[in-house]
Amino acid sequence: MKHIVCFGDSNTHGYRAEDNGRFDETQRWTQLLQKKLGGDYLVIEEGLSGRTTCFSDPIHEGLNGLDYIYPCLMSHEPVDLLIIMLGTNDTKERFGSSAACIALGLKRLIAKAIATTDCWRGGKPEILVVTPQNIGREYADTEVALTMGRGCAEKSEGLAAQYQQIAELMGCHYLDANQVISVGPNQIDYMHLTEEGHRQLAQALAEKISTIL
Repeated sequence: MKHIVCFGDSNTHGYRAEDNGRFDETQRWTQLLQKKLGGDYLVIEEGLSGRTTCFSDPIHEGLNGLDYIYPCLMSHEPVDLLIIMLGTNDTKERFGSSAACIALGLKRLIAKAIATTDCWRGGKPEILVVTPQNIGREYADTEVALTMGRGCAEKSEGLAAQYQQIAELMGCHYLDANQVISVGPNQIDYMHLTEEGHRQLAQALAEKISTIL
C-alpha cells in the first residue's frame, strides 16, 4: 500500500464548529480521500487542533509542527506522500507573524521533512503543500476573535501566493484549497471547513494525487 500522511491542524482533524465536535469517518476529507483512492492506499490522519508550522504556542503545548514532523514521519514509514495543510493557526495575533513569515515557517517544516531521509520509500520525498481555505473576515465579530486576535483573515488571504512560491522553491507539489472549494467556511467561526468543504477538498486531492503517485 502507498502511505499518505496528512499533516495538518483542526481542518485535518475534522473539527465541527456546530457542536464543538468532530466530523465522522463518512465526512472528514481524509476519510473521503481514502475511499476515493481505494485499497492500494493508506491515508493516515495526523491532524491536531491548533498546530502551527513552526511556532510554539505560549498557551498550549505540543502544537509546533516542526517539533513533531520527524517522529510523525518515522512512525509511519515508509511514506510515499506527505500532505501539509497548515497556516491558519499561524495567523494568530500572539505569534506576530506576517503571511511571508508564515511561509518561511512552512519552508523550515518542509526542509526538515525532506531531511528525514529514512522515512521516504525509495529515498524520494514527495510533498504536497495545500494552502488552507481563507479565514472569513466575519470571524472578527465572533467569540473566537478574542483568542485569535486581529488581522487573521487578512494574513490568511496572503498565504496562497507565498505558499506557491515556497512549494516551487522546495520542489513540492501545490494545491490552493481556495481554488477547489466553492463553499465558504462555516458561519460560526468562519475558519473551519463545512461538510461540503470536506467533500470538495477530498475530490480535488484525489485528482491531484493521481498525477503524483
